[in-house]
Amino acid sequence: MGEWIGVAIALVSSSLGGTAAAITRYLAGNADPITLAILRWAIGFLCVLPVAVLVRAKWPQREDLPAVAALGFAFFGVFFVLYNIAISYTTAARASLALATLPLSTMLVGAVLGIEPLTKRKSIGVSIAVLGVGAALASGLASAPSGAWRGELIMIAAVLCMAFYNVWSRPLIRRSSALGFLTVGMGTGALALIVVGAMTGSAAALRDFGTSQWIAGIYLGIAGGALAFILWVLALERASPTRVANTMTVNPVAAAVLATQLVGEPITPNLVVGLIAVFAGIWIATSEPKQTSSATRR
Repeated sequence: MGEWIGVAIALVSSSLGGTAAAITRYLAGNADPITLAILRWAIGFLCVLPVAVLVRAKWPQREDLPAVAALGFAFFGVFFVLYNIAISYTTAARASLALATLPLSTMLVGAVLGIEPLTKRKSIGVSIAVLGVGAALASGLASAPSGAWRGELIMIAAVLCMAFYNVWSRPLIRRSSALGFLTVGMGTGALALIVVGAMTGSAAALRDFGTSQWIAGIYLGIAGGALAFILWVLALERASPTRVANTMTVNPVAAAVLATQLVGEPITPNLVVGLIAVFAGIWIATSEPKQTSSATRR
């Protein structure tokens, strides 16, 4: 039952992440990738820190701080700059479909590092989900924006950052707490982004934001930043990295639905077919047949 609770929490987190993709696409014309990352994680950190202090979250141990900070920099810094660059080239739905290859990356990284062994059922489920993503992207390439393939390749490369984050996070979370781990990592990433933004002048674009852009940006920080990733690390605390990552395949659903309203992106038949395969893969990879005990067999 504990694994299913983790998967359910991750599904909510992934849905919020999908809406964040649509918001990012909406804001992409007004700000560069670094500015969007600063907006998301500075606001997210300002929301997460008071909660962590209020509930007296257990902070990472001193010897774990370098690893937690490094993961935070790689994920909240490097990954999300690449994520924002990717979305600037393609549609929110297609970028989210590329992001949905995360389960395969997480499964392979976990196996290579010897942390989470492969099982036949997980392999089949993740393969079906990823093949659905690939088919949807390939069949819809003709109607995609010019150069969309660049964004999708960048997103697939970025996914490797998140795969290592998923696999390496779990033991660190267990030695501290989900919220304490998240706060330190997010704070590290936000600080690095602010420093880079100050050096490059990227943050100056925020002065030109209108009311609608600020509303979208605040949503990006609170729902797509703080809430989505509080739920994500809570899920990693309760379920295996591959099963948590497999819920990322619902991300394109939320992204496509909101993007139709914000930027007029269509929901195409190839996207629907791909998502059907994705949901089938989720069910296979996150469900296990009941084992019959030896006592029952007797």
